[in-house]
Amino acid sequence: MKKDINPTQIKDVAVAVVKEVNELNQEYWNVYLINLKNEKINQVLVSSKGYLKLENGEETKTSVLRHALGDIEPKSFVLIEPIVEDVFRLHNEYWVSFFKDNELLDKKYIFLAETIKDENLTSVPVIDKKGIMIK
Repeated sequence: MKKDINPTQIKDVAVAVVKEVNELNQEYWNVYLINLKNEKINQVLVSSKGYLKLENGEETKTSVLRHALGDIEPKSFVLIEPIVEDVFRLHNEYWVSFFKDNELLDKKYIFLAETIKDENLTSVPVIDKKGIMIK
């Protein structure tokens, strides 16, 4: 029966962790959802959490946060949440759900532990800032 289910693949929607600087020249990080499509995506919901399980069985988890982002226009971005460097040592998961053409689509974007760091920064399209993006 599983072979009969063909979920639609999500393309041109990305999550990016972006390094920014405020007016006091202090660095901080934000997480954005980017719609790279040429069409609007509707009723966007995002849940986020951090987690890590060590080999000795010890687990670290953050609270699950849920965000209702509404509709996102083509070639635009929306802030999901600020993120603190303390959770970069965890796997940071963003589960994105939205409607496109009356079909509910969803996808998980996972930033693995210790991958959000300066040496991995690249140019993030649409936002035009440095960050780490998963598409």
